[in-house]
Amino acid sequence: MELRPVQPQRPSGEGWLALLREGLREFGQTLVTPSDLRRPPLAGARARWVRLSPYVVVLGFVASLLPVTVTVLVQDYGVNGATAGALATAQSAPLLLALTRPLPAWWVIFTADVAGGLVLMGGSGTADRNWPWTPMIVIGYLPLMVLLGLREPRRTLTAVWLATGAAGLFFEVTGPHLGDGIHLLLFVLSGVTLVVTYSLRSRGEARQRLAEQESISGAERARRTLLEERARIARELHDVVAHHMSVITVQADSAPYRIQGLPAEAREEFAGIAAGAREALNEMRRLLVVLRNEDAGGERAPQPGLDRLQQLVEATVRAGVPAELSLAADPGDMDQAVGLSAYRIVQEALANVVRHAPGAPTRVSVSSDGTDLTALVVNGPAPQPVAAPLERDGTGHGLVGMRERVRLTGGTLDVGPLPDGGFRVAARLPLRTGDTDGVDLPKGSP
Repeated sequence: MELRPVQPQRPSGEGWLALLREGLREFGQTLVTPSDLRRPPLAGARARWVRLSPYVVVLGFVASLLPVTVTVLVQDYGVNGATAGALATAQSAPLLLALTRPLPAWWVIFTADVAGGLVLMGGSGTADRNWPWTPMIVIGYLPLMVLLGLREPRRTLTAVWLATGAAGLFFEVTGPHLGDGIHLLLFVLSGVTLVVTYSLRSRGEARQRLAEQESISGAERARRTLLEERARIARELHDVVAHHMSVITVQADSAPYRIQGLPAEAREEFAGIAAGAREALNEMRRLLVVLRNEDAGGERAPQPGLDRLQQLVEATVRAGVPAELSLAADPGDMDQAVGLSAYRIVQEALANVVRHAPGAPTRVSVSSDGTDLTALVVNGPAPQPVAAPLERDGTGHGLVGMRERVRLTGGTLDVGPLPDGGFRVAARLPLRTGDTDGVDLPKGSP
């Protein structure tokens, strides 16, 4: 089966974002960025219609209120046509301005309403009509309150509401006759409208802030998972490096006793090599203290390799997954770090099969061509659809850990679904890691 190589490269800003999204998918979560929150929920013509709908509604109010106000003021309240036209325009047309600047629009409309009340105070047709506010004023005032509640702060809304009540009370006290209570109706309706609109706006803002916080928390959680996985890999490799350093120390210390006739200069050289190796071991132990989690206990078990794959596959079979192993690689022909990385990749791939496709037939193949080690895990579709994963929380490794191990050894990784509904994980690792200076690790790698 042909592998598609993935060349290691230093992630850019978008690369880190993709890596965080991948880490979140291991937890069944989705990363939401501020740009996603600003993105319109609808697309195309429908989104445009949603944006234009407030203008259509307000234009409908203005188109209906303006002529009706003129007619009612002239016929029912006895106001001359020019004054009626001016009042009607000032009381209704600023609703269009309220879509973008509701507070200046309120000042214009409120001033026009008060002026209209003063005009009607001495009118001949006021005695048997609503006063000081006409029905059109009440109708036009409510959408104005909605637009104010959607944009202005609570202190401004309170001042608007109190100013409305104070104007009605002024006309009630100073007018030539008692009103019919319409000023109280406008005061109550405007207050209820402001409270409801401001509450809905506050709820929407709170939900948006919560979504932003969840996005930030998810990104931090994914980044923490990545860093913890790197630290875990470093702790595992500590055992590999410590073993080789211990062998160097023993060989350097025992060389003068095993090799006869060494000159004094050679004995001093071997003693320096042993001292340097012991110092390196001490520094590695200090590094391990930094990398180890406070809650993690000592890792005393030897690190696994390809010789443990058979036990791993047998444990997977006991978990209900019919798995088979084909091992055609000699663990002695590769670096210990390569064998450890191959084991961990196969381990995580089998764990994903148990979690997401229980019962799916699985093939594990590990082979070597003398230069590279190929680890291939292929599972078929699950016998029956899985409504939800058996485990919702990942182990913290997943694809993030696989890619980190592949980068560490300078190999390639190919993962993805198969046409028949199964899944494949294929890793190609060089048998000898050599000098890691040639591997382009991400910035901040341990």
